[in-house]
Amino acid sequence: MKILLLEDDIILSELIEEYLKDLGCGVTTVFNGADAEDIVYKEKFDLLLLDVNVPEINGFDFLRSLRDVQNNTPAIFITSLEGAKDVEEGFNCGADDYLKKPFDLLELKVRIDNLKKRFFIEQNKIVKIDDSKSYDFTTRSIITKDSSETLSKKEADILEYFLNHSGKVLSFDEIINNVWSYEDSPTHSTLRTYIKNLRKKLSDESITNIKGIGYRFH
Repeated sequence: MKILLLEDDIILSELIEEYLKDLGCGVTTVFNGADAEDIVYKEKFDLLLLDVNVPEINGFDFLRSLRDVQNNTPAIFITSLEGAKDVEEGFNCGADDYLKKPFDLLELKVRIDNLKKRFFIEQNKIVKIDDSKSYDFTTRSIITKDSSETLSKKEADILEYFLNHSGKVLSFDEIINNVWSYEDSPTHSTLRTYIKNLRKKLSDESITNIKGIGYRFH
Protein backbone atom coordinates (compact mmCIF):
# COMPACT_ATOMS: atom_id res chain seq x y z
CA MET A 1 0.00 0.00 0.00
CA LYS A 2 1.44 3.35 -1.07
CA ILE A 3 0.72 6.25 1.30
CA LEU A 4 1.43 9.97 1.10
CA LEU A 5 1.89 11.46 4.59
CA LEU A 6 1.59 15.24 4.96
CA GLU A 7 2.62 16.14 8.51
CA ASP A 8 4.86 19.04 9.58
CA ASP A 9 5.49 17.74 13.11
CA ILE A 10 8.77 15.92 12.48
CA ILE A 11 8.58 13.67 15.54
CA LEU A 12 4.98 12.61 14.87
CA SER A 13 5.74 12.19 11.19
CA GLU A 14 8.63 9.85 11.99
CA LEU A 15 6.48 7.84 14.41
CA ILE A 16 3.68 7.40 11.88
CA GLU A 17 6.10 6.61 9.05
CA GLU A 18 7.94 3.97 11.09
CA TYR A 19 4.68 2.39 12.27
CA LEU A 20 3.23 2.20 8.76
CA LYS A 21 6.44 0.81 7.30
CA ASP A 22 6.40 -1.90 9.97
CA LEU A 23 2.93 -2.78 8.65
CA GLY A 24 4.41 -3.19 5.18
CA CYS A 25 3.28 0.12 3.71
CA GLY A 26 5.33 2.32 1.43
CA VAL A 27 5.34 5.85 2.86
CA THR A 28 6.31 9.13 1.20
CA THR A 29 6.58 11.93 3.76
CA VAL A 30 6.25 15.65 3.06
CA PHE A 31 6.14 18.55 5.49
CA ASN A 32 4.26 21.26 3.59
CA GLY A 33 1.31 21.46 1.23
CA ALA A 34 3.33 22.72 -1.74
CA ASP A 35 5.57 19.65 -1.71
CA ALA A 36 2.51 17.43 -1.30
CA GLU A 37 0.88 19.06 -4.30
CA ASP A 38 4.06 18.66 -6.36
CA ILE A 39 4.48 14.95 -5.68
CA VAL A 40 0.82 13.93 -5.92
CA TYR A 41 0.75 15.14 -9.53
CA LYS A 42 3.75 12.96 -10.35
CA GLU A 43 2.93 9.74 -8.50
CA LYS A 44 -0.16 7.71 -7.72
CA PHE A 45 -1.00 6.84 -4.10
CA ASP A 46 -3.45 4.43 -2.50
CA LEU A 47 -4.09 6.71 0.49
CA LEU A 48 -3.46 10.27 1.67
CA LEU A 49 -2.84 11.04 5.36
CA LEU A 50 -3.13 14.79 5.77
CA ASP A 51 -2.52 17.19 8.61
CA VAL A 52 -4.41 20.47 8.19
CA ASN A 53 -2.23 23.19 9.71
CA VAL A 54 0.85 22.78 7.54
CA PRO A 55 2.96 25.44 5.78
CA GLU A 56 2.31 26.94 2.34
CA ILE A 57 -0.92 25.10 1.44
CA ASN A 58 -3.07 23.80 4.29
CA GLY A 59 -4.51 20.30 4.22
CA PHE A 60 -8.07 21.44 3.53
CA ASP A 61 -7.06 23.49 0.49
CA PHE A 62 -4.74 20.76 -0.74
CA LEU A 63 -7.45 18.09 -0.71
CA ARG A 64 -10.04 20.48 -2.11
CA SER A 65 -7.77 21.18 -5.09
CA LEU A 66 -7.40 17.44 -5.73
CA ARG A 67 -11.13 16.86 -5.62
CA ASP A 68 -11.64 19.80 -7.98
CA VAL A 69 -9.64 17.95 -10.63
CA GLN A 70 -11.53 14.73 -9.80
CA ASN A 71 -8.64 13.00 -8.04
CA ASN A 72 -10.49 10.69 -5.65
CA THR A 73 -7.60 9.05 -3.82
CA PRO A 74 -8.93 8.06 -0.36
CA ALA A 75 -7.91 10.60 2.29
CA ILE A 76 -7.82 10.77 6.08
CA PHE A 77 -7.28 14.02 7.95
CA ILE A 78 -5.10 13.66 11.05
CA THR A 79 -5.36 16.95 12.89
CA SER A 80 -5.68 18.70 16.22
CA LEU A 81 -8.65 20.66 14.86
CA GLU A 82 -11.57 19.02 16.63
CA GLY A 83 -14.44 21.49 16.48
CA ALA A 84 -17.62 20.41 14.72
CA LYS A 85 -17.09 23.07 12.05
CA ASP A 86 -13.58 21.78 11.38
CA VAL A 87 -14.83 18.21 11.04
CA GLU A 88 -17.58 19.43 8.72
CA GLU A 89 -15.10 21.34 6.56
CA GLY A 90 -12.84 18.30 6.40
CA PHE A 91 -15.59 16.12 5.00
CA ASN A 92 -16.84 18.90 2.73
CA CYS A 93 -13.33 19.05 1.25
CA GLY A 94 -13.69 15.41 0.26
CA ALA A 95 -12.15 13.51 3.17
CA ASP A 96 -13.09 9.87 3.69
CA ASP A 97 -12.25 9.92 7.41
CA TYR A 98 -11.18 12.38 10.11
CA LEU A 99 -8.90 11.44 13.01
CA LYS A 100 -8.39 13.87 15.88
CA LYS A 101 -5.01 14.26 17.58
CA PRO A 102 -3.78 12.83 19.84
CA PHE A 103 -4.64 9.37 18.61
CA ASP A 104 -3.43 5.84 19.18
CA LEU A 105 -1.55 4.35 16.23
CA LEU A 106 -3.77 1.28 16.43
CA GLU A 107 -6.78 3.51 15.78
CA LEU A 108 -5.03 4.86 12.69
CA LYS A 109 -4.49 1.29 11.50
CA VAL A 110 -8.16 0.43 12.05
CA ARG A 111 -9.27 3.42 10.00
CA ILE A 112 -6.80 2.61 7.23
CA ASP A 113 -8.00 -1.00 7.17
CA ASN A 114 -11.57 0.24 6.85
CA LEU A 115 -10.71 2.32 3.79
CA LYS A 116 -8.78 -0.59 2.31
CA LYS A 117 -11.98 -2.63 2.44
CA ARG A 118 -14.14 0.20 1.06
CA PHE A 119 -11.83 0.90 -1.86
CA PHE A 120 -10.56 -2.63 -2.52
CA ILE A 121 -6.97 -1.64 -1.72
CA GLU A 122 -4.70 -4.68 -1.54
CA GLN A 123 -7.67 -6.96 -1.06
CA ASN A 124 -7.29 -10.67 -1.68
CA LYS A 125 -10.76 -10.62 -3.08
CA ILE A 126 -12.77 -11.91 -5.99
CA VAL A 127 -15.64 -9.69 -7.09
CA LYS A 128 -18.48 -10.93 -9.26
CA ILE A 129 -18.94 -8.84 -12.42
CA ASP A 130 -21.87 -10.71 -13.96
CA ASP A 131 -23.35 -14.20 -14.05
CA SER A 132 -20.35 -15.65 -15.89
CA LYS A 133 -17.36 -13.47 -14.98
CA SER A 134 -15.55 -12.34 -11.84
CA TYR A 135 -12.48 -10.20 -11.16
CA ASP A 136 -9.61 -11.35 -8.96
CA PHE A 137 -7.88 -8.38 -7.30
CA THR A 138 -4.92 -10.54 -6.31
CA THR A 139 -4.00 -11.77 -9.78
CA ARG A 140 -5.70 -8.86 -11.59
CA SER A 141 -7.48 -11.37 -13.78
CA ILE A 142 -10.94 -11.83 -15.24
CA ILE A 143 -12.02 -15.34 -14.40
CA THR A 144 -14.80 -17.56 -15.70
CA LYS A 145 -15.73 -21.14 -14.88
CA ASP A 146 -13.20 -22.48 -17.37
CA SER A 147 -10.60 -19.76 -17.88
CA SER A 148 -8.59 -16.87 -16.47
CA GLU A 149 -7.26 -13.84 -18.36
CA THR A 150 -4.74 -11.50 -16.76
CA LEU A 151 -5.26 -7.84 -17.62
CA SER A 152 -2.56 -5.35 -18.50
CA LYS A 153 -1.67 -2.93 -15.70
CA LYS A 154 -3.72 -0.06 -17.11
CA GLU A 155 -6.68 -2.28 -17.97
CA ALA A 156 -6.68 -3.56 -14.39
CA ASP A 157 -6.30 -0.03 -12.98
CA ILE A 158 -9.28 1.17 -15.03
CA LEU A 159 -11.45 -1.83 -14.15
CA GLU A 160 -10.66 -1.49 -10.45
CA TYR A 161 -11.60 2.18 -10.55
CA PHE A 162 -14.87 1.23 -12.24
CA LEU A 163 -15.52 -1.43 -9.60
CA ASN A 164 -14.94 1.12 -6.84
CA HIS A 165 -17.47 3.47 -8.47
CA SER A 166 -19.97 1.04 -9.95
CA GLY A 167 -23.13 2.71 -11.26
CA LYS A 168 -21.64 6.20 -11.16
CA VAL A 169 -21.14 8.26 -14.30
CA LEU A 170 -17.40 8.84 -14.57
CA SER A 171 -16.06 11.58 -16.80
CA PHE A 172 -13.09 11.03 -19.10
CA ASP A 173 -10.98 13.38 -16.99
CA GLU A 174 -11.94 11.72 -13.70
CA ILE A 175 -10.83 8.32 -14.96
CA ILE A 176 -7.60 9.71 -16.39
CA ASN A 177 -6.76 11.74 -13.28
CA ASN A 178 -7.23 8.73 -11.00
CA VAL A 179 -5.52 6.08 -13.12
CA TRP A 180 -2.61 7.91 -14.71
CA SER A 181 -0.04 10.25 -13.22
CA TYR A 182 -0.44 13.82 -14.46
CA GLU A 183 2.81 13.71 -16.40
CA ASP A 184 1.67 10.62 -18.31
CA SER A 185 -1.97 11.59 -18.89
CA PRO A 186 -3.29 10.06 -22.12
CA THR A 187 -5.71 11.52 -24.62
CA HIS A 188 -9.40 10.69 -24.53
CA SER A 189 -8.78 8.58 -27.64
CA THR A 190 -6.27 6.43 -25.77
CA LEU A 191 -8.76 5.94 -22.95
CA ARG A 192 -11.42 4.88 -25.45
CA THR A 193 -9.02 2.23 -26.76
CA TYR A 194 -8.57 0.78 -23.27
CA ILE A 195 -12.34 0.79 -22.73
CA LYS A 196 -12.84 -0.96 -26.06
CA ASN A 197 -10.39 -3.68 -25.03
CA LEU A 198 -12.09 -4.10 -21.65
CA ARG A 199 -15.47 -4.48 -23.30
CA LYS A 200 -14.10 -7.32 -25.41
CA LYS A 201 -12.96 -9.09 -22.25
CA LEU A 202 -16.14 -8.37 -20.29
CA SER A 203 -19.17 -7.54 -22.41
CA ASP A 204 -20.47 -4.55 -24.35
CA GLU A 205 -23.19 -4.09 -21.72
CA SER A 206 -20.76 -3.84 -18.80
CA ILE A 207 -19.50 -0.37 -19.69
CA THR A 208 -21.95 2.18 -21.04
CA ASN A 209 -20.76 5.19 -23.02
CA ILE A 210 -22.41 8.41 -21.80
CA LYS A 211 -22.05 10.52 -24.92
CA GLY A 212 -19.85 13.56 -24.44
CA ILE A 213 -19.37 12.85 -20.74
CA GLY A 214 -17.70 9.54 -20.01
CA TYR A 215 -18.69 6.04 -18.92
CA ARG A 216 -20.79 4.11 -16.44
CA PHE A 217 -19.82 0.64 -15.24
CA HIS A 218 -22.60 -1.85 -14.49
